[in-house]
Amino acid sequence: MPPLGVLVQEKSHLCDVNSFCLGKAGTATLAMSEKVRTRLEELDDFEEGSQKELLNLTQQDYVNRIEELNQSLKDAWASDQKVKALKIVIQGKLVYERIFSMCVDNRSVLPDHFSPENANDTAKETCLNWFFKIASIRELIPRFYVEASILKCNKFLSKTGISECLPRLTCMIRGIGDPLVSVYARAYLCRVGMEVAPHLKETLNKNFFDFLLTFKQIHGDTVQNQLVVQGVELPSYLPLYPPAMDWIFQCISYHAPEALLTEMMERCKKLGNNALLLNSVMSAFRAEFIATRSMDFIGMIKECDESGFPKHLLFRSLGLNLALADPPESDRLQILNEAWKVITKLKNPQDYINCAEVWVEYTCKHFTKREVNTVLADVIKHMTPDRAFEDSYPQLQLIIKKVIAHFHDFSVLFSVEKFLPFLDMFQKESVRVEVCKCIMDAFIKHQQEPTKDPVILNALLHVCKTMHDSVNALTLEDEKRMLSYLINGFIKMVSFGRDFEQQLSFYVESRSMFCNLEPVLVQLIHSVNRLAMETRKLMKGNHSRKTAAFVRACVAYCFITIPSLAGIFTRLNLYLHSGQVALANQCLSQADAFFKAAISLIPEVPKMINIDGKMRPSESFLLEFLCNFFSTLLIVPDHPEHGVLFLVRELLNVIQDYTWEDNSDEKIRIYTCVLHLLSAMSQETYLYHIDKVDSNDSLYGGDSKFLAENNKLCETVMAQILEHLKTLAKDEALKRQSSLGLSFFNSILAHGDLRNNKLNQLSVNLWHLAQRHGCADTRTMVKTLEYIKKQSKQPDMTHLTELALRLPLQTRT
Repeated sequence: MPPLGVLVQEKSHLCDVNSFCLGKAGTATLAMSEKVRTRLEELDDFEEGSQKELLNLTQQDYVNRIEELNQSLKDAWASDQKVKALKIVIQGKLVYERIFSMCVDNRSVLPDHFSPENANDTAKETCLNWFFKIASIRELIPRFYVEASILKCNKFLSKTGISECLPRLTCMIRGIGDPLVSVYARAYLCRVGMEVAPHLKETLNKNFFDFLLTFKQIHGDTVQNQLVVQGVELPSYLPLYPPAMDWIFQCISYHAPEALLTEMMERCKKLGNNALLLNSVMSAFRAEFIATRSMDFIGMIKECDESGFPKHLLFRSLGLNLALADPPESDRLQILNEAWKVITKLKNPQDYINCAEVWVEYTCKHFTKREVNTVLADVIKHMTPDRAFEDSYPQLQLIIKKVIAHFHDFSVLFSVEKFLPFLDMFQKESVRVEVCKCIMDAFIKHQQEPTKDPVILNALLHVCKTMHDSVNALTLEDEKRMLSYLINGFIKMVSFGRDFEQQLSFYVESRSMFCNLEPVLVQLIHSVNRLAMETRKLMKGNHSRKTAAFVRACVAYCFITIPSLAGIFTRLNLYLHSGQVALANQCLSQADAFFKAAISLIPEVPKMINIDGKMRPSESFLLEFLCNFFSTLLIVPDHPEHGVLFLVRELLNVIQDYTWEDNSDEKIRIYTCVLHLLSAMSQETYLYHIDKVDSNDSLYGGDSKFLAENNKLCETVMAQILEHLKTLAKDEALKRQSSLGLSFFNSILAHGDLRNNKLNQLSVNLWHLAQRHGCADTRTMVKTLEYIKKQSKQPDMTHLTELALRLPLQTRT
């Protein structure tokens, strides 16, 4: 709240060493007078503390104090402590809202754009009372700020009140002798004026012209002498002006025509091209206006007096404009040369990098990699001595971001000779990693085609290795995910075309470089599996000796890598997926090895697993995996040395020994899926095959011994299901028993041979079991019975007619 800060400064005669303000006209003493001390005690002796708090404060302490007073004001006003609120400072908005509320009653609501005639007498009287009180304030600065803060209240009194008060307040500022205090007063008045009467541009211009008349005071004897007394150097004092000047210029330039800029430039020239004014002009007006006059501004900058406000700051302001708008094409090289002549001569690294960072974008937008390389080399030259780069990481990061924002072709980017040496300046690990993330993010967004360019690969491998090596025990999971995403994006974009061996070599190298990030290893396994399948596609399934050896190498890569992963379901699914790839490439023994590894891993599945930071039961995930596994086992041929259905038997043993939850039915659902598998295996011809792989239907050809073994397994599994159903004959489990019984019935109906008397009778028993205790899903059972009757009309399904007669539907009473 601007009036608050300046009011407190005025009350203290501006003695705060951080304010750099010099007091009112005619005030020479720096010590607090007894009168001022008494006034401060009156203000501060109510909970807010004493005037001692204003002494020896840092700038931030001072700002915090102002914020405390601001909050105290709002609290006091809200609790109707008006005197206390006035003692701090009058905040105009609160006064306006209070008077506005007086004009609102149950019968009418005052419109936003009201006229004085709409305001009632009470509101007008209160408003006049405020202005009379303000007029009685003797001190100039408090009176100015308080009246300016409630300027909007003139709307209650007169249509022309605001337009009449603004010129008067502008003239009132002329009574403030301190140029710094007066410029902030003008800035506040411009702010208020833009808020309450933005169309009154004349007042804005008058404030600016008055400021120009008093601007020469800065270099006058009075101000200079006070600076000496306070021990303030001119380079520290002058930067206090731009915030206020910029605000005034922005108000003036808002929706202003281009001709106004020409007028401002002429006025700057008449004042000897004062650097402060020129800087504010370039900061306020539209970038397009500045860019078209770039050479004119450069000429004015050259003629500026550098005392107190150096030229490189002016070139920085010009560069900010040229980053937003383009200068005439014929002037672009000359502009860069003129600016860089000044920038490269800067000795202070901070001054240099603050200016160079702005002009890098201009260089990238309008020139080739040659000029960009020259600029980067110059930055390295200036920032390397005494490790100056350590104090300028934010600016150096901005330079990198600007370069990669304009160079989307990474073969061109990495051919910039000084780009990688520039990255070497980022010695702090956290900063270096952030820069690497920016580079990889840009690569993923802009790289359209896969690449095998050795320059790109070597550079980005180094960048990705830097990100990977930053991972430690304290790294957050979100950070690991982000790094993995970026590295995986790079891996996906690397392609050596038909040179599959080179591609595999790249994956081998990547595995050794990124071994601490599990998602990257997973991506590499998938990439190698895809490489094996691309080889199969290229050879149309007919591998030569060379390609057969290559796909075995791919399979071996996956088999070696999977055990290093931590996620148990990640390993299970990758074993299954890699086994399928091995099977498709006729690597039968390797496929068996994958499937055996998956089976041996199932006992290690914990009861609970972490999913996105939350612990979840694992049984549903295990059921999903096993269902996929069963679908694959249908086409896996038996090993000649391991007996009939050896993988299925091993898997059933593991399922039997696994410790399931007490109230879980997942084990029975799994056994039901096993029955589906065994039913499919008993068919003369399987539902699907893998090309050039003979499944058991071809190996056994419907052999009676094979079918007998299959039937034995079916009987064993069915016995397990029935045993479980018996355990559910309790009140709290009857609904589960009904549901599982009906599910088992449907499995027999879909996959069993109901011409078998035992199986037929079992299905009838299950039907009755599902309805026995009144827990049946009647709607499903009705639809099931309708399906059976419909199927019984098929020529080879007549046995279902008799079955349908034996399946009564229970009626609910």
